[in-house]
Amino acid sequence: MKTVAEALDWGRQQMGQASPALTETAAGDSQWLMAWVLQRNSTWLRAWPEHKLSAEQWVQFESSVERRCAGEPVAYITGRQGFWTLDLSVNQHTLVPRPDTELLVELALGLLDHHSHRVMDMGTGSGAIALALKSERPNWQLLATDISEAALAVAASNAQRFNLEVEFVHSAWFESVADTRFHMIVSNPPYIESDDPHLSGPGVAFEPMTALVSGKEGLDAIREIATGAVHHLLDGAWLLLEHGYNQGAAVRQLLLDAGFQKVATHQDYGHNDRVTLGQWHSPAS
Repeated sequence: MKTVAEALDWGRQQMGQASPALTETAAGDSQWLMAWVLQRNSTWLRAWPEHKLSAEQWVQFESSVERRCAGEPVAYITGRQGFWTLDLSVNQHTLVPRPDTELLVELALGLLDHHSHRVMDMGTGSGAIALALKSERPNWQLLATDISEAALAVAASNAQRFNLEVEFVHSAWFESVADTRFHMIVSNPPYIESDDPHLSGPGVAFEPMTALVSGKEGLDAIREIATGAVHHLLDGAWLLLEHGYNQGAAVRQLLLDAGFQKVATHQDYGHNDRVTLGQWHSPAS
């Protein structure tokens, strides 16, 4: 039976041969999958490279590598993805949370203090944003919505596991929110163009298209949120939207057209436009 070192090398080679797109992450992916199979961390793997896998462990690792070679995200294979300080459960009904989305969390935390503010996360998926915010601001009243009941079930399970109190509502954007107003609305909505070639790339093809694609320009959902948010924000409240690297100018214009002030775009860790925000002031104020 193969040792840890032999299995890791085999996994890396298999992924590299399967697709050029997987070559860059092959070594790391192989290590993640091995750590998951053995229920150990990377430090243990480095310390015990000669440890021999059992027959059952080898079959599980081999199967997981085959799934990765087919393009399935590691997070779906293991059922876990780290985000902020949380180890979230994810599946095919939710997007895999990206590190760049942590920028939205950072910005939101910097705009409101620790008092009991009402905050809504729209299109919550696995609950990543809402739960990250609640973990840092226990006094905030978090409402998280999604059009997918299956995704909401994953989010609710994550909330229960971390003992974080968030209200989850099945809603197509503002449909089920009634006339509630918030101190802040945040969202990582679908923003990919319907004909974007990346949709057929490794990993993305496994994720729910309804959480990725938003019309020909990728702006349909953002446009709907920007125009609808003005009816659900308190005076002085904020709207924060994640978007594509090439959509900053367009999203800023949408917020300005809707009447938002202090509109600005912030860049992610790769120096790409990623989050645009604006402050709402009621015309009567």
